[in-house]
Amino acid sequence: MLRAHLGLARLVLGVLVLATPAGAWAQGLPSFAPLNPVSTSRSGLYYQPLREPAPGRWVTVMALDYASIIEDNQTPEANYVLDSEVLRMSLGLSRDLGARSFLLLEASAGGAYAGFMDGFLDWYHRELGIRMSERESRPRDRFLYEITLPDGRTVQRSPSNLFLDDVRVGLGFRPRPGLQTVVSATVPTSTGPAGYGRGVPSLNLLNTVGGLLSPRVHYEGSLGLGYTPTNGSLAKLQRELFVAVTSGARVMLWGHHSVFANLFYHSPYYQGTTLWSLDRRELSLDFGWIFQTRTGVEWRMGMTEDLEPGGPGVDLVLRVGRTF
Repeated sequence: MLRAHLGLARLVLGVLVLATPAGAWAQGLPSFAPLNPVSTSRSGLYYQPLREPAPGRWVTVMALDYASIIEDNQTPEANYVLDSEVLRMSLGLSRDLGARSFLLLEASAGGAYAGFMDGFLDWYHRELGIRMSERESRPRDRFLYEITLPDGRTVQRSPSNLFLDDVRVGLGFRPRPGLQTVVSATVPTSTGPAGYGRGVPSLNLLNTVGGLLSPRVHYEGSLGLGYTPTNGSLAKLQRELFVAVTSGARVMLWGHHSVFANLFYHSPYYQGTTLWSLDRRELSLDFGWIFQTRTGVEWRMGMTEDLEPGGPGVDLVLRVGRTF
């Protein structure tokens, strides 16, 4: 499974390197935040792209992410199973406060379901020659989110049709072109069941750098530092300090069409569970296509593949969005 993911990563990055003709102009990357509830319930870190000045107006970003997840991790001491389809619909607003500062606001709603995609994914994996025994051992379109800990406790999470996520607010600074710092906080406004919202505020420092590598290639990288206090039934196993690093590029193809890829690293969320799905780092590849209209509105469509932890993870994340 990991070999197939790495092959896909090389293919996407190869397209970015070889994409055609020089002389075109490229803007930045879309934002990215993990969708797995194991991640979203702990850390407020995400990728914040460079925001170009837009004096006198609000910039709006709408996005829809939908993921099919199968994780089945067992050790002699513990067990973890997550079989779910997860939805996130988000609305982000930003506005310049001055020549070098801006305000960010984001609200989102989510859901966790038994889903409907298992049959399609079984076909998808068969066509690619990938066997996922974890999917074969689970009934189709049935929800399960359960963690059995080394101390013998079992924690079960419930599905939910629709709930509000934590609200995010941020204050950004642009000391010079191509350099940006955002101080971001999440507020515990989630109305979902336990295990989906953080339950406590989080504070994050997001630093992004970027610029043109050539007339057709725009690069962006970031370093984020985050703090989320422990909370809930897994508090003794939760980490509080986190690091996120990204590196990605957007390449113009022709006209107003471009492709992008962004590699996202996040430090471990938990410790001492003996489960590698929880105790190890996260590494994801976000990639896709962007179309920009003559008026500056951007439409994008993409996918995300989890490269690490190795083994079954987020099978498929479909992403669509609009910026205007």
